[in-house]
Amino acid sequence: MAGIHFSFDNFEELLALNVGIAKRLDENRAESFTLLYCDFTGLDDSVIVDSLTEVLRTSDAIVNSGEDYFFVLPYTDKYGAGIVKKMFEDFFAKELQSSVLSYPIDGESAKELLRTMQDEISSTFSKDLYSLDKFTRYQ
Repeated sequence: MAGIHFSFDNFEELLALNVGIAKRLDENRAESFTLLYCDFTGLDDSVIVDSLTEVLRTSDAIVNSGEDYFFVLPYTDKYGAGIVKKMFEDFFAKELQSSVLSYPIDGESAKELLRTMQDEISSTFSKDLYSLDKFTRYQ
């Protein structure tokens, strides 16, 4: 198993695609997909690659900016994303700073999900995800 890695520059479009698929296929508006953020600071790149291969499904998407990793987990609720996070923590034998958001509960659009993620990380961990500024600026 392994997720599919996407360029960080395409992160907003990847989320917009998942929102569009969810709107088309998920009539009951359940948690159609979940966005999991994990801070992999201090972990060796080769160990990170090994963890992605072992933990993620081929349907999962990976986007990262440095040590900040974002996972788009289709047809996964917050509970399921918590299991994925725990699998990473077990793999690394280390607790990770993380956040979990679900569409449509935590945002109705890609931009709204990214703003919510940025706000949540900032308030919970006192960490600013400046890398998301390019997607979340009001235009």
